[in-house]
Amino acid sequence: MKVLGISGSPRAGGNSEILLNAALQPFIEIGWDVKKVLLSTSKIEMCIGCEICVEEKSCVINDDMCEVYEAFENCDAIIIAAPSYWRNVPAQLKALFDRTFATQGKKPLLGKLGGAIAVGRATAGGGQSKVLDVIHNFYLSAGVLCVPGELNGVTASADKPGDILAQPRRLAQARVLGENILRMVKC
Repeated sequence: MKVLGISGSPRAGGNSEILLNAALQPFIEIGWDVKKVLLSTSKIEMCIGCEICVEEKSCVINDDMCEVYEAFENCDAIIIAAPSYWRNVPAQLKALFDRTFATQGKKPLLGKLGGAIAVGRATAGGGQSKVLDVIHNFYLSAGVLCVPGELNGVTASADKPGDILAQPRRLAQARVLGENILRMVKC
C-alpha cells in the first residue's frame, strides 16, 4: 500500500512539513510505501490554460508535475499539508491543483482517501479553515474521500520554522489523521 504526502509550503522544513511527517508516521510504522512531494524543492509551473490536455489527455508542460501525476495514480491515500498565505493556500499548491485539470479524463484519485492539514500564523482568523476548505474542495473535485482528524482536518497556529515542535497536542492530532485514514482503509 502507498500513501502520498504533499507539503504545499514553499518553506523547506517548515511547520506544515513537520505536521505532514507526523501524519505519515503511522504509515511508516506498518510498512506502507511513503512518497513525499515537497513543493519547497519541486518545480511546478502554473497552468497556462492551453487546454491541449483535453485532447491529448496529458499536460504539455514538462516539469516536476509529471512525478505528481504518477504518484496520484500509484497511491492508495493522500495527505496534503499547507500553510495559510493571505487566508488561502500558497501559490505553489494552487499551481499543483490547477495542473491536475490535465487528469480529468483519467481521475487517478477517484475513490482514494485523503486528509488535510493547515497551519496559520494567528490562532483565530489565520486562514486555517479556508486552507482546509481549499484542500477539501480539491479532494472532492478529484473524487477523493475526505477523512477527518479529530474534527475536520488538522489545524495549527505557528509562525517561525519549527514552532510546531513545541505543540505536542497538534503533532498528536496530525498522527490521529494518519491513523484515521488507516482505519478507513481497513473498512
